[in-house]
Amino acid sequence: MSGEDAPAQQQNAVDQKQETKPAEEPKAEPPKTESAEAAATPAATTEKAPEEETFTYRALVLTGYGGYDKVKLQVKKGKPALKAGEVLVRVKVCGLNFADLMARQGLYDRLPSPPVTPGMECSGVVEAVGEEVTDRKVGDKVMVLNRFGLWQEVAVVPASHTFLIPDGMSFEEAAALPVNYITAYLMLFDFGNLRPNQSVLVHAAAGGVGIAATQLCKTVKDVTVFGTASASKHEAISQGGVTHAIDYRTKDYVEEVRKISPKGLDIILDPLGGSDTHKAYNLLKPMGKLITYGAANMLAGQRKNLIAVAKNWYHQFSIHTLSLIQGNKSVCGFHLGYLDGEMELITEAMNTILDLYKQGKVKPRIDSTWHLEQVGDAMRKMQERNNIGKEILTTEPMPEEEKKEEAKKEDKKEGKKKEDKKKDDKKKDDGKKEEKKDDKKKEEPKKEEKKEEPKKEEEKNEEAKKEEK
Repeated sequence: MSGEDAPAQQQNAVDQKQETKPAEEPKAEPPKTESAEAAATPAATTEKAPEEETFTYRALVLTGYGGYDKVKLQVKKGKPALKAGEVLVRVKVCGLNFADLMARQGLYDRLPSPPVTPGMECSGVVEAVGEEVTDRKVGDKVMVLNRFGLWQEVAVVPASHTFLIPDGMSFEEAAALPVNYITAYLMLFDFGNLRPNQSVLVHAAAGGVGIAATQLCKTVKDVTVFGTASASKHEAISQGGVTHAIDYRTKDYVEEVRKISPKGLDIILDPLGGSDTHKAYNLLKPMGKLITYGAANMLAGQRKNLIAVAKNWYHQFSIHTLSLIQGNKSVCGFHLGYLDGEMELITEAMNTILDLYKQGKVKPRIDSTWHLEQVGDAMRKMQERNNIGKEILTTEPMPEEEKKEEAKKEDKKEGKKKEDKKKDDKKKDDGKKEEKKDDKKKEEPKKEEKKEEPKKEEEKNEEAKKEEK
C-alpha cells in the first residue's frame, strides 16, 4: 500500500526487472557474471558468486488478467536492494483479500499492470534494514501493509509500513489483521462515529472485513449488528457477535431489517455496489451514514464478466446534495488503497487495534491456510463465498506428498477438461450431422420437383399438339 511515488512502487520496478523463471524448473548452476574482471581471469569463474547474484526467492506473479491460473508461482533471482528508510522482510504468511480477486480480473486500479506480484499484507521477520531506519532491527517480527508486492518469500518495504507483532500473536493472525481490521475500524469510528445503542448493517458478515467489523462493534455498548450471510454461516456469525443474521440468498434483507427496525439503521457498510447501494441509502434512518467500500457485485465467475460490470455501472448510485440535506443522511466512500500517503492515520488506527487485541476484544478468525502453490484453490474458495474468516497463504514449501496429491488433482482436472471438450465436440459434430440430415430432407422434395418439371413440360407440349390438331 504505497503511493504513486512511494518506495514500494520502486520495489515493484526492481521485482519486474529481475529475471523470473517457473518455480518447477529452477536452474542448478549459479548465474554467470558478466564483469570484465571475471572474463579476464578464468579462475574467477570457479569462485562463489556474490550473495546478491545467487539469492533466489519464490514469488506469486499475476501474468495477465483472467482466471485462477493467471497467478503463477515463479522464482526470482537477485537480492532486492534496500534504499534509505526501507527494510527487507522474510515473509512467513500472506493475507488474501477480495481486492486480490478483483485485481486478477483487471478490476482493481491500485495494482500495476501485469506482470506484477500482488499481495497487500503479510507477516514475517526483518532480515535487513536500510539507512535511516531507527525503529526496526534485524530479527523483529512484523506485520506489513503495502499496496502490492507481498505474495513472495522476501519483500522490501518502507519501515513505516511495518508494525511490530505483539507477544502471543501468531504469524497467521498477524497476516490476517492489517487490511480487514484497519478498513473496519476507520469506517466505523472515523466515518461512522459509532456510539452506544446504535444499529449497524454488515454485509458479508462471515468474511474478513465482516468479522472484523462485528468484533469492533462489540467494543461499544449495546450496538445492534445486522449481518448478511448464507444460512450455513449463521451459527458462526451469531457466535461472533451478530445480533440478527439474515440469509440474503432466500430473503429480502431490507424487509427483514424493517421488521426489526422500522425506522432504519444508523450505519450501513456496503461492499456490494450497484442496486444494493440504493437499497442501503433508503434503509438509513435520519442522521444515518452509508459507507460504501467496494463493488463485489461486479465479480461474477473466474474471468471479467462484462454483463455484471455493465449492470453494476448502470445501477451506480448517485444523489443530489439537496436530497442529502433534506434526508439528513450522509454517504461516505472508503478505499484503503488510496490512503497510502496517510501512514500517520493508519498507524494510529493500527495501534488502537493492537491494544484491543491485547485486551482480548478482537481476534482474527482464520478459515484456512494454503501453500503458495495452492493460490488458485484459495482464490476459488473466497470467490465462491465458502469461507468463514480469513484465507491466508504460507510461504512454507509444500511437502512432497502434498505436491503429488496436488499433481493428481491437476491431472484429474485436466482429464475432466479434455472429457468435457470431447463431449462438447461430439455434441457439435452430432449437431452438424443433424443439420446435414435436415438439409438433405429439405433438398429431397426440391429434387423431386425438379424431376417432375420435365414430365409436366412434356405433358403440356402434348396437350398443345392435340389442341393444334
